[in-house]
Amino acid sequence: MSARLFIFGAGGHGKVAADCATEQERWSGIEFYDDRWPALDACAHWLVVGAGDDLLRQSREPRETFVAIGDAGTRLAWIAQLAEAGFPLATIVHPRAWVSAGAAIGRGSLVVAGAIVNIGARLEEGVIVNTGATVDHDCAIGRGAHICPGAHLAGNVEVGQRAFVGIGAAVRQGVRIGAGAVIGAGAVVVHDIAEGVTAVGAPARPTDKIEDGR
Repeated sequence: MSARLFIFGAGGHGKVAADCATEQERWSGIEFYDDRWPALDACAHWLVVGAGDDLLRQSREPRETFVAIGDAGTRLAWIAQLAEAGFPLATIVHPRAWVSAGAAIGRGSLVVAGAIVNIGARLEEGVIVNTGATVDHDCAIGRGAHICPGAHLAGNVEVGQRAFVGIGAAVRQGVRIGAGAVIGAGAVVVHDIAEGVTAVGAPARPTDKIEDGR
């Protein structure tokens, strides 16, 4: 361990990311940045030491950064801004997640404890595979997508950028979920879901309802 880890975003997602990073034992220390600072000065037992602008003024080496923002659009925007500014971007994989050597995990992604990412799966940048979720063989997960706790993707599933697969959802093999789509908690997805659509139920069908937790 030599580099320190800077995490932008000191909410619940940031707390999980920091905990996973600690277990990974790759970084010598962790500190948080959040635009609610100085009113917000701690995230669990880690210190919040500045706002986003303060982070951008930090030296680039030997440090890595991670964006722990739940909203996909904001997360991707910050990843792009930090990369353009020359910051190395961390990828965090909890040691009790199982990731195949034949899978590809993009920069700025988080794979939480109990998750499984199987051979041939490809996660682009800024993806979240949350607690106990499974991504089976040859899945393609687009930028900023979130596979929520306990969600299960069968083989060859395609999830578009910024899509949200809710807690406990199940997705049949070969299904395509469009960019920005929202799959509700516990949904069973057996047919393709178009871009920007919210789908709920078993089988999942489009709805006007907006799922919480995105």
